[in-house]
Amino acid sequence: MRFLQHIGFKLILVVGITAILIISVFAYFNIQSLGNSLQGEVERHANQLSETVKYSTRHDMLLNQRDRIHQAITAMGKQPTIGRIRVLNKTGEIIYSSDDREIGTSVDKNAESCYACHSAGRPLERLPIAERTRVFQTHPDSSRLLGIINPIYNEQACWSAACHVHPQQQTVLGVLDVTLPLDEVDRTTRNSRLKMLLFALSAVLALSIIIGFFVERWVDTPVKDLLKATQQVADGNLAHRIKSSRQDELGKLARSFDNMTDKMSEARLQLFQSDKLASLGRLAAGVAHEINNPLTGVLTYSSFLLKRTANQPEMQEDLKVIVRETLRSREIVKSLLDFARQSVPKKNETDLHDIIDRAVTVVQNQLSLRHVELVKNLDPALPRMTLDANQMQQVFINLIVNGMDAMSPGGGRITIGTSQITLSPVGMAQIKKATCPKRHSLIDQTMRIEGLSSVRVKMRAASEEGFLYLDPLYGRHRDQTSFPVAAGALRAISCPECAASLHEPDLVCPLCGAPAFFVEVPTQGKWQSCTRQGCDWQRWDAMDTGGLREYAEITVSDTGCGIPAEDLPRIFEPFFSTKGQKGTGLGLSVIWGIIDNHNGTIKVESEVNRGTTFRIRLPLHQPR
Repeated sequence: MRFLQHIGFKLILVVGITAILIISVFAYFNIQSLGNSLQGEVERHANQLSETVKYSTRHDMLLNQRDRIHQAITAMGKQPTIGRIRVLNKTGEIIYSSDDREIGTSVDKNAESCYACHSAGRPLERLPIAERTRVFQTHPDSSRLLGIINPIYNEQACWSAACHVHPQQQTVLGVLDVTLPLDEVDRTTRNSRLKMLLFALSAVLALSIIIGFFVERWVDTPVKDLLKATQQVADGNLAHRIKSSRQDELGKLARSFDNMTDKMSEARLQLFQSDKLASLGRLAAGVAHEINNPLTGVLTYSSFLLKRTANQPEMQEDLKVIVRETLRSREIVKSLLDFARQSVPKKNETDLHDIIDRAVTVVQNQLSLRHVELVKNLDPALPRMTLDANQMQQVFINLIVNGMDAMSPGGGRITIGTSQITLSPVGMAQIKKATCPKRHSLIDQTMRIEGLSSVRVKMRAASEEGFLYLDPLYGRHRDQTSFPVAAGALRAISCPECAASLHEPDLVCPLCGAPAFFVEVPTQGKWQSCTRQGCDWQRWDAMDTGGLREYAEITVSDTGCGIPAEDLPRIFEPFFSTKGQKGTGLGLSVIWGIIDNHNGTIKVESEVNRGTTFRIRLPLHQPR
């Protein structure tokens, strides 16, 4: 009986019951109307028949020709559509009847044919046509009968005739009573009921089949797909997708589900990476003593054996492999230690060019061995800066080594340049901390936009709810949404944690006039933006009032193999490497962390087979 729980069956059941109720009410009133119409038609026919009998016997009654009257009434009463015709005098005696047995008898004044006139206690002289008819049964099992009474009024010809004079003051002389069977009406009504019942059953069945088909296609199947998808995701298969092309609510739900699964997959990957990095950080504390010392011993003895076996080529090849792989292992350990040791920089006033010179000195021998020319284009007017000299030296060493690794065996050229530039905070200032009015953090570490943690707020647009991920770089408009939003639509913005509204009271966008919203940046005021989708207006007074700012721009360019365009967005991710087995994928992550801790930015420009340029911008004036 599991099908009883299906939403499709419930919808069909509800629609079927609703259809039965509607058709039943319609059928009831329709049959009632049909029965009343048929009965009304019979009443009209009975009234016409009564008038016909009355006027066809009028002449014979004036002449008191009883035989002719009796023959006429008897002949008409034998018609199959007429039940009975009789004439009663003023005392209630039946003087003419199509049934001879009734002639001469008297009727009860409380009977069906007399009650209407005598109900008031005295005979009524005038009776409305609507009250002349009655429907009755002679006994409970008999067919229904319709009776109509037609008063015979006194006329001048009646009170002045010599044959049977009536007093002039007498209004009613007698009553013509005509009775018609309603068998045909009842039969037609029963047939109509049966036909209506068959129609109702057929209509409900057809409606159920049609609705069942479309419910199966439009509701049941999509819901089953969603249920299957949720089960797949619950089992850990985040690669499952529904891929619906429908534009209705279930289609939007399917696309939202796919989008949610994508976000979950990214979040799981980032969480996995975070856990891995945390594990590596804990591991790195003991790596130096536990691994470096044995590796140093292996490297020392293998190098010593390499010298002593100069005349043994086969052993030399094996020892070279040992030396090479030991060196590679030591580099991996060093990269792990560098990555794990990232900390708050210890900034002091120093000369940036001295740091560059020390980094070049460290790698000078490798540059010579690989036939790489290093060119320095340093700006002599660059002032001293507040930096962590050791961390910045590590940055330049890593970039130079990466440039050398990208060179062909024939060598190449690496160029290091410095210059002083003036930039607007637009496109440079980054939101690193953001809160709602109740101090809930809005920074989302799992959703990154070009490597930067986004600002996540709750969004409602066009009756749908989701999240808006704001680009943390001031003036850059690469926001992302958890569901599609039409251009120009207004968005309601609130805190994802406490649902507090982030709308800025009494502030509208100067570009489009839409309401504005804000996020609070601790110690740096409010960052404000427009609620209209597609409008690029932003304002950050703390940045705007500071005006233009001075930066030191450092470029490190090489003439190596370049980086494919599809890899550029990921090169600063931990463990992502374009060197295959030769790299750990941690060097550029370390560089990113150091530059970010110095409130700077780093960007990469590359073209395959032409070379790569890393562009670093550091504030000339920053707090220690």
